[in-house]
Amino acid sequence: MGLKIRLARAGAKKRPYYHIVVADSRSPRDGRFIEKLGSYNPMLPQEHADRIRLQPERIQHWLSHGALATERVAKFLGHAGLAPMPVWKEQPIQSVPKKKAQERAKAAEAAAAG
Repeated sequence: MGLKIRLARAGAKKRPYYHIVVADSRSPRDGRFIEKLGSYNPMLPQEHADRIRLQPERIQHWLSHGALATERVAKFLGHAGLAPMPVWKEQPIQSVPKKKAQERAKAAEAAAAG
């Protein structure tokens, strides 16, 4: 059973509120979960104390049992010092110009230079 620490959406329409839960990776986003580990309220300002609430000892327990955090939750845990900060790539590989476009750019630079 693959365990994930992820967000489960709650709250009303256009008023998001998320629970940070540990769940089986096969269960739906807002479906069955094993334990609630905290909450995230994106409607609050960035510096507000209640924007992200975590239970550090329970999170450490589940991480030691092999649970993997999703990207957003891993970022929360990194800021809280509970896990290493995830590596953030500056530019996705898909947006890099392809081979012919790179060749045209080199040819244009060579023509402009001399």
